[in-house]
Amino acid sequence: MIRHRHALRLPFTLSTLGLLCLGGFLACQPPPTEVASTDEATSAFHQLLADHWERAQEERIYFRTDPDGWRMEGRLSEHTPAARARRHEFNESVLVRLAEIDPGELGEADRVSYRVFEYEREAERDSYSQFDHRFPFTSLFGYHTYFAEAPANMSFLDAAAYEDYLVSLEDFPRYNGELIESLREAIGAGYTHYCESIQDYGVTIDLHIVEDPRESLLFGPFEEFPATVGEAQRQEFTARGLQLIEERVIPGYETLYRFFVDEYLPNCRNTVGIASLPEGDAYYRYLIRYFTTTDLSPQEIHDLGLSEVARIRGEMEEIIRQVEFEGGFREFLDYLRQEPSFYAKTELELLGRAALIAKTAEGELPKFFGLLPRGTYKIKPNPNRGTFYMGSAGDGKTSGTYFLSTGDLSAEPLYSLEALTLHEGVPGHHLQGALSLELDLPEFRKTLYHGAYGEGWGLYSEWLGKEMGFYQDPYSDFGRLTYEAWRATRLVVDTGMHAFGWSRQQALDYMLDHTAASRVEADREIDRYITWPAQALSYKIGELEIRKLRSMAEAELGTDFDLRGFHDTVVGNGSLPIEVLQDLVAEWVEAERQARGR
Repeated sequence: MIRHRHALRLPFTLSTLGLLCLGGFLACQPPPTEVASTDEATSAFHQLLADHWERAQEERIYFRTDPDGWRMEGRLSEHTPAARARRHEFNESVLVRLAEIDPGELGEADRVSYRVFEYEREAERDSYSQFDHRFPFTSLFGYHTYFAEAPANMSFLDAAAYEDYLVSLEDFPRYNGELIESLREAIGAGYTHYCESIQDYGVTIDLHIVEDPRESLLFGPFEEFPATVGEAQRQEFTARGLQLIEERVIPGYETLYRFFVDEYLPNCRNTVGIASLPEGDAYYRYLIRYFTTTDLSPQEIHDLGLSEVARIRGEMEEIIRQVEFEGGFREFLDYLRQEPSFYAKTELELLGRAALIAKTAEGELPKFFGLLPRGTYKIKPNPNRGTFYMGSAGDGKTSGTYFLSTGDLSAEPLYSLEALTLHEGVPGHHLQGALSLELDLPEFRKTLYHGAYGEGWGLYSEWLGKEMGFYQDPYSDFGRLTYEAWRATRLVVDTGMHAFGWSRQQALDYMLDHTAASRVEADREIDRYITWPAQALSYKIGELEIRKLRSMAEAELGTDFDLRGFHDTVVGNGSLPIEVLQDLVAEWVEAERQARGR
């Protein structure tokens, strides 16, 4: 793995002290006892991180990671009450050990890691008193869809990879059974999903119940082998894989389907908002903290959304006047949906246009970033699940992947393709995610994914595209604004449903009135927000925080503001809680000010 220099910039006081000490080295040395204490603290902290990472690998659960990055690696994780209690107990022991380490005795980089690690362990502590385990699926995905789709995102380069994969296939019935029991617990507590949002969800399970195991997505790795696997092993792996898919996996999906139809669906809840459930209000506030890493209240978020929606609508109306369209906002949206020139004729055309945007963006990066990843990414069609970015496994054997939805070309307008590609590729998710894996950071920080930071950066990247020379076509700029409006309305409808008693129809009407979403798209989005409370808040809140930090830095530094340095500070420390990002940017600004004698 290529290691980059630390992107963390030392405060002026520390770096200046180092220069002064060159002239009088002995006078600058701390007493021997302080050196020992510092070394002891550093050693204890590094050992704690190593112990925690080792346990995370054993448990196969990594707290706060991107769910789209899930892959199989041998035996699957455990989801029994005993397993959760075991993880809870271990986390408490980690917090005790962490409290015994004085962060003031650590080096600058370790102090940042200490703060992030403490934040994560305290957030994990909160999670054990909440109800996340009762919702192992949303309207978008579930553990069963991730399991079936995982092989397409994995590299099978040697026999060991196949052996691990076969272990995962064999372990599926246990894994599936434990999660079904969590869902039974949810039924008993009344913590089920809203009926209308999951009424057709059974198809996502039934899709994987096939008569011929060769038709299963899970058979994919056996259709093509690397040269490192000999013919005899190929035949053995294929035979074992077919048997496990037929005798272990497909029956597991049948069990899940029967449970969903016979037990879960009849007990779905009839109220939209999560706050309608026992302790639901506190749970929603916990989810807000988890996804946004802020202490914003539902009311503050709701009001922020209303303000942003109004601002964005004004900019959209200005573009409609600019192109001299004769008609109102809704008529303009209808025109965009119906005009054939705004849509690709073939899958290849859509992919080709996305590739050109991606390559053009790559060429502009050095003007805006000093720190760039070495990891690559590819663009692949995705006819089933929609558009998203899947990061590399970090093992040097996989690339990132920008999956572009190609199932319905009429739902992927070309006028929004620039914003979409900048968000998913570079300078968005791929640049930030690949850097996290390549930076010289503790392992736990490489896999972290804070929603407000990651999705906020993706949305900021869409906005940054204007400075990078994109959106020259006003229709493309309108497409960017349609995405921004979509993220802003989430602040309104998510809090509206989960905190203020909005009905599903009320939320649907608001989204249709204030975005370019079609009825089908809006239906899908509203069900996403209902079944995944607070997650969608992270995009706009994170983007606004990053833009606020940039405005602060520009105001403080004036003509000395270095955009490349600002961006390197934001993406050069891995995924961060917002409050930590705020402090690092403030330290960078102070270091820049001192260095320039301001």
